[in-house]
Amino acid sequence: MSQPRPGTRDRRAMLLEAVRDGSGGIAELAQEFGVSESTIRRDLASLAGAGHVVRTYGGALDTERSPREKDQRHAAAKDAIAREAAALVEDGEVVLLDAGTTTGRLARHLAHRDGLTVVTNGVNAIRELAGFAGIDLIVLGGRLRHPNEAILGESVLAQLRHISPDRVFLGADGVVDGRGLCCPSLEQSVVKHAMLHAGGEAYVLADHSKLDQAPFSYWAPLDRDYRLITDEPRVDVTFPQFAESVILAGGSETVGGAAHDGRRGH
Repeated sequence: MSQPRPGTRDRRAMLLEAVRDGSGGIAELAQEFGVSESTIRRDLASLAGAGHVVRTYGGALDTERSPREKDQRHAAAKDAIAREAAALVEDGEVVLLDAGTTTGRLARHLAHRDGLTVVTNGVNAIRELAGFAGIDLIVLGGRLRHPNEAILGESVLAQLRHISPDRVFLGADGVVDGRGLCCPSLEQSVVKHAMLHAGGEAYVLADHSKLDQAPFSYWAPLDRDYRLITDEPRVDVTFPQFAESVILAGGSETVGGAAHDGRRGH
């Protein structure tokens, strides 16, 4: 007995996920979803109207930016955040790095250290660390997601159950108080949430442009103590919801009165 086809709303959500995973041709998508090409065109037009995709000749592209484009945005802020995060890491620790451009910059600042173990699902971090013998680099294996170059899947979740890092550093496309980390796919939100709970200390790396922003529809709840490392100097005024757990990049003070040594601010 054949399975019923999903309704229009469910199909469009699944279609958006397929485009974000790299499928963009109308003929390919029509075959994948078992509908006509005209139906796919209408669905893509609806998604484009909502700002989720950009229509191209014969298909669509995700509006999610490439890693290179992301890395160039607010580059100085990301580097300052990465340096601040690197200063928290002590010799001999096991560190878990999420995929992302800011975590990739953190990997660059850790590359010349000796005696660190770095576990990551991010291609950016792998590139930065692969040539350094002083780093014990552990790559979480799974399916590579484009365009943000994150390694995801059930195999990643299974591996995370076998490690207990000293510190976890998570990237973010958006951070919203009460919701958590905004993610471009459901699969990525599940992996981020598992990473959040894997380690002894958890940190979110997010420049000012990510605070209180929700560009996507998937969430990794921040349902444990964590520290937010950001470059926003007036975060306690502009975003008071984060004030109790913030480390400011580029300075020695921590908003909310917590000690600047990676301890939790609650």
